[in-house]
Amino acid sequence: MRPSAARLLNILVPIKRHWCRTVDYAVKIRVNPDQKGIDLSVKHSMNPFDEIAVEEAVRLRERLKDTVKSIKVVTIGPPKASETLRTALAMGADAGIHVEVPESAPAPEPLGVAKALRAVIQREKEGVDLVIMGKQAIDDDAGQTGQILAGLMDWAQATFASKVEVDVGKKQANVTREIDGGLQELQCRLPLIVTTDLRCRRLLMWCTEPRYASLPNIMKAKKKPIEKLTPADLQVDLTPRLETIKVAEPPKRLGGGKVENVDQLIAKLKEAGITAVAP
Repeated sequence: MRPSAARLLNILVPIKRHWCRTVDYAVKIRVNPDQKGIDLSVKHSMNPFDEIAVEEAVRLRERLKDTVKSIKVVTIGPPKASETLRTALAMGADAGIHVEVPESAPAPEPLGVAKALRAVIQREKEGVDLVIMGKQAIDDDAGQTGQILAGLMDWAQATFASKVEVDVGKKQANVTREIDGGLQELQCRLPLIVTTDLRCRRLLMWCTEPRYASLPNIMKAKKKPIEKLTPADLQVDLTPRLETIKVAEPPKRLGGGKVENVDQLIAKLKEAGITAVAP
């Protein structure tokens, strides 16, 4: 799939909500009774990394002005996932795509999601120049979908991005990304897959306050179009290839104890079978 011919940027932002079992990040996660997953009878919200991706797409349009033609958001999930699409539309996206699946369907794996996104991109008549998505979901923490999508599309990729600058005329982007021990700057040709890191939000916050969906924008979002699709429409199979055998909470941490001096500390360590190691 080639980028759009005109020097205008079409951005696609995949987002995740209940479908990927993304529980609100402020809610304590608990294992469900059958130990096959987590308890979903709690508050759900947009995956925070995807929220950063939506914000970055909107900021790009604010910086690039009229050279950004459209921002579309796409989600895969049950009917309630449309609420998350409306949130993204209220943040500034222009239109949404909802790949709807039954509420009881199992969560798709990164490969299935990437194939669905590839099909969505290939259906876009005006093309897609830039895909911005969260680096991972906070449920399975797989962090694979962006990379798989780049491989399927044979596009450039810049993962763990903390800063994105796009030159639409040259059809290229400079992306600063997080690496061990510092930052790395990449120069990429469009079309491009970018996955956003938390540092992207921190950089944005240094400039302005975080964006919240205002009441007027929420009302406007209700009038923005959302296209309904099914996996069959995209000719993709979202059946998981993996089976979850068991999910268990980590063992509870035991309370610590206090010692009066170093000698007591050494004695406690010896009782625990811990011996000193020479540097």
